[in-house]
Amino acid sequence: MSFTNRRDGKGRHAAPDQATIASIPLSDVDVQVPGQESIGSLVRDATTQMSTLVRAEVELAKAEVTDEVKKGLQGSVFFLVALTVLLFSTFFFFFFLAELLNTWVWRWLAFLIVFLIMVVITGVFALLGYLRVRRLRAPEKTIDSLKAARTVLPTGKSDPAQWDVAPGESTGKHSAKTLNR
Repeated sequence: MSFTNRRDGKGRHAAPDQATIASIPLSDVDVQVPGQESIGSLVRDATTQMSTLVRAEVELAKAEVTDEVKKGLQGSVFFLVALTVLLFSTFFFFFFLAELLNTWVWRWLAFLIVFLIMVVITGVFALLGYLRVRRLRAPEKTIDSLKAARTVLPTGKSDPAQWDVAPGESTGKHSAKTLNR
């Protein structure tokens, strides 16, 4: 036996005596007199008990994984909120930087410098993204596999447009006459 639900209906941890216990409903082996059961019924009972045990273990694993995934999603929500706050905070940082530059240069020039810094940062990240995307390659293994699959077709033609269609036949129906030239 194992505890599968240690929380009550309100999300709080329940006491062990209130928790739902996953039990494996096995048939009572002492119902019949020992020695009078047939081998077939013993095998049937053993198979049923093993099946029930496997199902219970799978259910337990699924419950544990589901709980961990929920915790992970909740944690990722906090990371997304933190990232959003950081993103909105960059506006104030750049405004601060412009006001700081205002102490040495004209105000319009300070904001122009900050704008140009932002454009350069944007250009650098766009270049990095372009270089990363440019490195993407075609799925060579899949293409080679599809080229090898051409030999499976009867005439070696893999393009349906190359197949001959006899007059009066629809293009959706491929008979031996349709595939052979």
